[in-house]
Amino acid sequence: KIEKPKPIKCGTFGATSLQQRYLATGDFDGNLNIWNLEAPEIPVYSVKGHKEIINSIDGVGGLGIGEGAPEIVTGSRDGTVKVWDPRQNDTPVANMEPVQGESKRDCWTVAFGNAYNQEERVVCAGYDNGDIKLFDLKTMSLRWETNIKNGVCSVEFDRKDINMNKLVATSLEGKFHVFDMRTQHPTKGFASVSEKAQKSTIWQVRHLPQNRDIFMTSGGSGSLHLWKYEYPAQRSKKDSEGSEMGVAGSVSLLQNVTLSTQPISSLDWSPDKKGLCVCGAFDQTVRVLIVTKLNKI
Repeated sequence: KIEKPKPIKCGTFGATSLQQRYLATGDFDGNLNIWNLEAPEIPVYSVKGHKEIINSIDGVGGLGIGEGAPEIVTGSRDGTVKVWDPRQNDTPVANMEPVQGESKRDCWTVAFGNAYNQEERVVCAGYDNGDIKLFDLKTMSLRWETNIKNGVCSVEFDRKDINMNKLVATSLEGKFHVFDMRTQHPTKGFASVSEKAQKSTIWQVRHLPQNRDIFMTSGGSGSLHLWKYEYPAQRSKKDSEGSEMGVAGSVSLLQNVTLSTQPISSLDWSPDKKGLCVCGAFDQTVRVLIVTKLNKI
């Protein structure tokens, strides 16, 4: 048990090795800290990353997941999304902020993807007004944007370390969207399918590490829903102008359970033991669960 003066909003082990197990955290004052949990008195890396609370954090290049340098991305209420290399002090390696004249939006969620070689890497960010933005870190440009008409609570690629394949985005009003990220149409972007899971907020989505077509959503009603994505017969087709466009698949509910009277706000799968997961809820309880029969799906 480690106590710090500033409340911590989010954390990740994603940019560290299994041997180091350094925890990167974002706090309510906009600080990004990296802690060695063996000696947690002073952070091994610390930067005042944002002017306001860091809502979301993700890491890549560590834990043997994803090619390229170990990096951390932070999304904040101040409207900016920043990418940090822990080997470089004080300044982010990338800073995605509103363009001149554009109002700042509260960034609620960030996720890395497309880290399949040393050069490629993208960051996806979701905002309080329903905007989803995909930043290409190789070209340092905005690659795609869309709006799902509802605050985006969580985004996750089905895998960080492969060619972009699928992205799930969850929203404030119980809906989630699965985007097929393999084919980007010049004007229509990526094909997607949406599903209304429940009446309350879907706080988080996490893909099963051992099967990227299965994912779990956690809800404001204290429930977990397990979903399976089915690919269409063909994933792309040509439009009338001859441009390739993606074809969305379908989603089916495998199982659901209500565990708490309060929202389940965080969730993670074990990378080793298939079906083992952990979740935290507003009732101050951490629950460890096992999902069985996943090998039969």
